[in-house]
Amino acid sequence: MKQGPLPSIDSPDDMAGPADLPICGPLPTRVGVTGATPAEPLGVVAVGPAGADRRAVLATLLGLDPVMLTVPTGSWLVVRNAKVPTRAAFVPGYRQPHSYGADRNAAGPALARPPRRVELSVPEPLLRHFTLIDSPDTATLGVAGTRVLLDAVGRAGALLFVIAADQAFTAAELNLLTEVAPTSVEVVFAVTPGAASWAPLADGAATTEDAGASVPPAEGAATEVDSASVTVAAHRAALLAAVPALAGARWFPVGDAESAADLRRALVGWSSREGLQRASVDPPVLPGEHGRIPVAADPGDWSDRLDRHTRSCAQRIRQHLALELANIHLRAVQEIVFGVGCAGLPDLLDREMAALSLLATAQCDQAVHGIMNDVVGRVLGVPPTEGVRRRISTAVRYGMLDDRPGQELDKVLLITSTAGVAGLTGPEAIDALASYPAAARTEVLPPVAVALSGGCWQQWRTPGNDDHSAARAWSQRAVREVELGLSREISRRFEVIRLSLGTVLSDAVDHGILLA
Repeated sequence: MKQGPLPSIDSPDDMAGPADLPICGPLPTRVGVTGATPAEPLGVVAVGPAGADRRAVLATLLGLDPVMLTVPTGSWLVVRNAKVPTRAAFVPGYRQPHSYGADRNAAGPALARPPRRVELSVPEPLLRHFTLIDSPDTATLGVAGTRVLLDAVGRAGALLFVIAADQAFTAAELNLLTEVAPTSVEVVFAVTPGAASWAPLADGAATTEDAGASVPPAEGAATEVDSASVTVAAHRAALLAAVPALAGARWFPVGDAESAADLRRALVGWSSREGLQRASVDPPVLPGEHGRIPVAADPGDWSDRLDRHTRSCAQRIRQHLALELANIHLRAVQEIVFGVGCAGLPDLLDREMAALSLLATAQCDQAVHGIMNDVVGRVLGVPPTEGVRRRISTAVRYGMLDDRPGQELDKVLLITSTAGVAGLTGPEAIDALASYPAAARTEVLPPVAVALSGGCWQQWRTPGNDDHSAARAWSQRAVREVELGLSREISRRFEVIRLSLGTVLSDAVDHGILLA
């Protein structure tokens, strides 16, 4: 499909009146915890500070050598069940993953940049219940990394927070847990021995009764409390003072394979309950999924509404993303001047682009839902049911493929070392950008995908390349190019929606019945 000139953001044709704003709804302004769909596989996301032996806890749960769970700094690890052990690195800028051995002596491939995720497949019975995901250390997440983590936790369903006996919760970790607490996510804590084993109980610290971990002894009996239980109780009391909503979370001291057995049983029990609950909310046949559906006798100006709403939603999303990119540029400058410096710029920008991709995808999905509910409801005379919406979504996707304009939408925007943006097409290229891959999408549009190429790492991590002024100018140009590239992509996506949905509904109006 040929793309004409982009309409100006301030174009009068793109400005929506007050009556048009509810069509898109209040678009999300940040990524957070979303409810998992029934199609999402069960997962347990492990997170925690560095030095808490999180990798050792996961290795103990899986019965593996901790070396097998090693990944580059900043990368995610996704461990699945399979008969044949394999390990692959998914790197933005490539359509195929980089495969390397799944044994402890295998070295990883020489990559120009860290992979977004590494997938390890091993034959392990525990992984039949759920996928195990290890995220980067909490101190390295930053604002954008935390948003990506929240999205993954919401889709997976469970959060395993690992902290050592001699560590305390940081403000960023408490904020993370505060966001997770009111959701349906299962939160489980594992406490590991610190550098000096289990720390003794400090003056005024909580007792095991505070943690609900023991039954009060009989009257006159001697009270004997082991140091592990005391440490867990102290950590729990400190957490509940800041996040009381997590009073129902379970805590486990994990020092060896025997103590990890209780944690293992708890996670298996959660997966059984969660699996049944997700299956129960997904009926085998949705209302309106089959059969012919009559259209309204007088659908009115549905075509004009479709044109107006697609322009309005595209313009609103472009404005939202422009504001978010301005904030990203500000955080990049702060990292250069007050943070790690030029060497930390690629890591920060790549995390920001991952969070921006999730936000743009969520905004596009919600806007398309609003457009379809309004315009399809006008054509049918009644609000569309979920079954009808899925049928129309499928027909729209087929129309996008038939007319071949939608082929360009499976596109990755890669920031280059020259602060430009290059494109790479194909669903495999988009999949390589996911920190934690989602289930097969049922939405009309493919996800938005933005990342940094390997050349950015090579440029700003070169010894001696620490010119702050050059880094600030480069980041400003890169962010501007991303804004222009996203603006074109958003406009193209909603033009495709306008054409394909318009074709489906025109056929329905002409025939007097919806056959999608």
